Parts: sequence; C-alpha cells; structure tokens
Amino acid sequence: MNNCFLHRPRRVFGALLCASALGGAVSAHALDVAWVHSNAAAQSEQRVKAGFEEWLEESGKDWNVSFLDSGGSGEATASNLQDATARGVDAIIITMADLRASRAALDAALEAGIPVFSVDSGYIDGVMADITTNNWAMSADVSPYLLDQMGGEGNLIFFRMAEHHGTRKRGDVMEDVLKEYGGVNLLAEHNIDYTAFFEDTTSTMQDYVARFGNDIDAVWAPWDEPAQATINVMKASGLSDVKVIGIDGHPQAVAEVCKPDSMMIATVAQPFEGMGGQVGEWITEIVVEGEPREAVIPADTVYMDAPLVTKDNCEEYL
Repeated sequence: MNNCFLHRPRRVFGALLCASALGGAVSAHALDVAWVHSNAAAQSEQRVKAGFEEWLEESGKDWNVSFLDSGGSGEATASNLQDATARGVDAIIITMADLRASRAALDAALEAGIPVFSVDSGYIDGVMADITTNNWAMSADVSPYLLDQMGGEGNLIFFRMAEHHGTRKRGDVMEDVLKEYGGVNLLAEHNIDYTAFFEDTTSTMQDYVARFGNDIDAVWAPWDEPAQATINVMKASGLSDVKVIGIDGHPQAVAEVCKPDSMMIATVAQPFEGMGGQVGEWITEIVVEGEPREAVIPADTVYMDAPLVTKDNCEEYL
C-alpha cells in the first residue's frame, strides 16, 4: 500500500499520490481493494457491485477485491472500515452507508493514506468523492406524481427510512410536497428497520392492511423493495386498487410498473451499474496512475441522471 499521500489544508480529499509514487507505484494488476457494503442484501448495492465487476472484466483489471457486508448496521460499517484499514489495502469503496457514524474509522483510513471512494453515502469530509443521484430531485419527480395520480385526495401510507442519507432526503421532500395536498390524509407513517427492511415492511404493512383495509388508496415507499413488499401484502389480502411508488428502477420494479393492472405506478431509474464503473475509473486514474484528485473528479458529490419511470414510458427501461 502507498502511504505517501500529501494532505491539503482541508482533510477533504485525503491527498495526492506523492511524486515518488507516480508512474506505477501501485500496479494495476496488484491492486488490493476493500469494498464495504452497508447492506449487501440491498439490490442497489448488488447492482453497483455488478457494474464494477463488469468494468473490471471489460478493462482487463485483475484487482484483488474483498467484500465486507455490514448487514445494515452503522456499527458494523465502521468496524469493517477499520478492518480494511488494518489490512493496509490500496483503496476502499463504501456503498450506501451513513458515513457520519464512521467518522473515527474514516479518519484512521485517511491517516494510513488509504483513499476512500463512496457510492450513494452522502459526501463527508475525507472521502475522495461520493457518486450518487440527486435524491431530492428524484423524490420531487415521483412524489407529486403519486399525489396527482390520487387526484389530490385519499388515504396514504407513508414509509420512510431516516438512517440512510438518500432515503431520508426522499422522505423529507415527500413530507414537504404533502403539505400542498390538503385533500390527502396520512393514515400511518413508519420508519423502516434497515437491518431487516423487507421483513419489517411486510409485517408493518400487514398491520396496516388489518387496520385500514380498503381505506388505503396509496403507498409511498422510499425504494423499490419495500414498495414490492407492500404490494405482496395487499395482493395476498385481496386489495388491488392501490397506487404504489418506489425509487431505484430495479429491473423487477420496472417490469412491475409495466404491468397494466399492477399497483406499482412509478419508480425512478438509478444508474447503479454506471456508478460502479465510474468508481473503477477514478481508482485507476488516482491510485494507479497517480493523477491529482482535482484533475479527475469534478466535485465532492457527483450526480448521475435518474429519470422518472411510469406506465407511459416504462418499456424504454425494460
């Protein structure tokens, strides 16, 4: 591992590879990369990983990549980050985590001169950059769409998840948008337990169906998998005339939106595979080739486009 990083006054980017390290101090074929998953069970993280692995294969890279699953736990995320640092890897990738809970572990990685690249984790001082989509914008697209499709009235179930920056931002936008729709009644609101998100959403929705039944007109979910969990519960209970939205644009969700009689009416297509490939490019240019961070990455947070997917345009995203 290269330990000769030169630190700028801000600890923001860690540093640039020192002059003596330029020109191949870290071989492209000997690179040791640690990947810290916030929750490897999440399809979004698997898609980023798949995009990264496809990029490795297409670019002919033979890097040694280890994967550490934190199971949705902030404490485990920090522990895995510490483990990667202790092993002296050349670079760390961290996906869909709340890095505020890993401040000390991140500082240890920076002190060791290990560059950290984050994906959809919210930029925090010290990482090279966070690549993501604009969570406020995604919610601003899909939230009014759901409420408009309700005709601006009816009863809503609101699932949130505050422990991840992206889902928290999506929920905050929905909360603000909802204030403008006085005819919509909030039946219930629940913060999803991320350590068992599908099971928690399922059991909570079962309770809501038992309590509210046919009074449920719509469900807002912070990403696709909880949205699907609510649909499964309602279908099993005989409900069908309910409008549900998710965010992520996973293939199964897009296919669900495309079914004419499906309760899933919209999602937002995030380019997770592209995020994984982009991180690979950054590691190559900065860690392997020794390019300055400022010459490679244009900003602390790099946003990728994420279009709204509805029944009108879903076939374009199948």
